Amino acid sequence: QVQLVESGGGLVQAGGSLRLSCTASGRTFSTYVMNWFRQAPGKEREFVAQISSSGSTYYVDSVKGRFTISRDNAKNTVYLSMNSLKPEDTAVYYCNRGTDWGQGTQVTVSS
Repeated sequence: QVQLVESGGGLVQAGGSLRLSCTASGRTFSTYVMNWFRQAPGKEREFVAQISSSGSTYYVDSVKGRFTISRDNAKNTVYLSMNSLKPEDTAVYYCNRGTDWGQGTQVTVSS
């Protein structure tokens, strides 16, 4: 079982930026599709972004043009750069690979 450890969350004003990081254990990081999900209070967990092993990226419509997912295989790390943050982006953000999940990191955007 892989361990996923997120970091980088925090409190930011609307319009601000944050970069989340997720570091994975194991030696085969580069071969896996990596995802970011988020869960806002009282809502179901939703898909945010994905990056394939080849670097192809996919985003939920609500974050297109504002969020960027990237990966550094040498560091076993996937990133989520978030710009032009909105209060509706407030959620716990989770890193995911297959059936493995991180513990989550809180992002709070104040208006």
